[in-house]
Amino acid sequence: MVALSYFRAMKQVLLIICLFCSLYTKAEKVYDFDATCQQAYQEIFALRIENGQQLIKKAKQEKPDNLIPVLLDNYADFFVLFLNDDPVFYQQHKTLINKRLNLLEDGPENHPFHRVAQSVMYLQRAAIEVRLGALRSAGFDGWKAYRLLKENDEKFPGFAPNDLLFGSMQAVAGTIPKNYQWLVGLFGVKGNLQKGLQRVSNFANGNGFWQKLMQNDAAFIYCYLQFYIGNNRDAVFQFMQNRKLDLVHTQVFTFMAANLAIQHKKNDYALSIVQNREKNNQYLSTPIWDFQLGFIHLHKLNLPEAAKYFETFLANFKGNFYRKDVLLKLSWCYYLQGKMQAAEQTKQLVLVKGDTDSDADKQAVREAKQPWPNPLLLKARILNDGGYHKEALALMAGKSSNDFTTTAERLEFIYRYARILDDLEQDDQAIKYYGTVIDMGRNRTEYFAARAALQTGMIYEKKGLKAKAIAAYEECLNMDGHSYKNSLDQRAKAGIARCKKSTE
Repeated sequence: MVALSYFRAMKQVLLIICLFCSLYTKAEKVYDFDATCQQAYQEIFALRIENGQQLIKKAKQEKPDNLIPVLLDNYADFFVLFLNDDPVFYQQHKTLINKRLNLLEDGPENHPFHRVAQSVMYLQRAAIEVRLGALRSAGFDGWKAYRLLKENDEKFPGFAPNDLLFGSMQAVAGTIPKNYQWLVGLFGVKGNLQKGLQRVSNFANGNGFWQKLMQNDAAFIYCYLQFYIGNNRDAVFQFMQNRKLDLVHTQVFTFMAANLAIQHKKNDYALSIVQNREKNNQYLSTPIWDFQLGFIHLHKLNLPEAAKYFETFLANFKGNFYRKDVLLKLSWCYYLQGKMQAAEQTKQLVLVKGDTDSDADKQAVREAKQPWPNPLLLKARILNDGGYHKEALALMAGKSSNDFTTTAERLEFIYRYARILDDLEQDDQAIKYYGTVIDMGRNRTEYFAARAALQTGMIYEKKGLKAKAIAAYEECLNMDGHSYKNSLDQRAKAGIARCKKSTE
């Protein structure tokens, strides 16, 4: 009986030990950005996705309780989805990200990276949901990320990644367009443009442990925020140069630099970036390069080349984001070459293919419903968008608004002329013509008047005339019913926030 009691007691002890070990093992989950994980991180940003996934597999085998490989798995899926918009892959990703989030929730809550890791996943999912048209889901995921980061900022106020991620959310929240203000009111998201930008800048330009570890994230976030919200566009390209970002092998940076160069009318620079990237089968196969090359050649009026790249993009791209915009641009290529049958057919596809979740796609639908644009104005627009301002001005030489028959064409002629003068830094003349555009077009559906007000605000801001700049930005915000409303409003709100901060 004594022996039996002894064995029963030992059995209870062993059960308790096993239970304790089980709990202890769960508590031993760690966030260890070790050498293997760091190498995987670099491979993923290079878009050598398969190499990165092999390293993630190795990291999991080396340290089964490490949660960083779980996060890196999501990075790999995110860039594939962000660049390729594959809806089938997205359905698989939806299940995987929930499993990954569940794994992260078991991580140590007292670790300052615990909430950051989860928020990164939510932000990545939100970005993909925006591209795939699930805007409400994107809003909720954005709020979840904001809530986690806000809590982390309060719990670990000195933790550097808070500056990068919570700072970026503060900056963006400070410029949310009117159509999305329901998110701010519903979830209590508080924006602060200047504080957010400063925090991101501090992180991106820092040399601490986390700044070095997450330098790729920092460069990506910093460049986009400063370009679109901070309006420090030249400074962005200087940052890329100073940091010696690898635009040949780290192909997330290749995409980013080319994209921003196209938007900043540095067309020849964008072409050199895309052409000089390393090309072999280790890198992610993505039609995004065809997308960029199509726009680059369009801006040079190399119409057959542009058409070729746009056609290839449309044949291989599996998503809908920007599909309408590309179809419209392809129809222009045919139209300006006199291929009217192909132009008409492609223009009709704008109305039935793709989605209207981006401002560019909404604008494509508007333009597809209109008669064909005046060829001279269209060429001037395209050249100016590529940074070929003198060529665009030469094309318009000897013309006046009286040479055009419709109010829309006369308005566009003055607007195009003002934009070219603006880009040539003839500020006083540009402001004069922008004023005419605003007076003529403030109650029309074209975006010309609202964009003229925005550009006027930026000129005044550059000159240090903050009160005049704010008035121009507010005029932009007060115009309704025009295309590009969301994006123009966001830039105008950012401009007001910058100007008000500088006058405090």
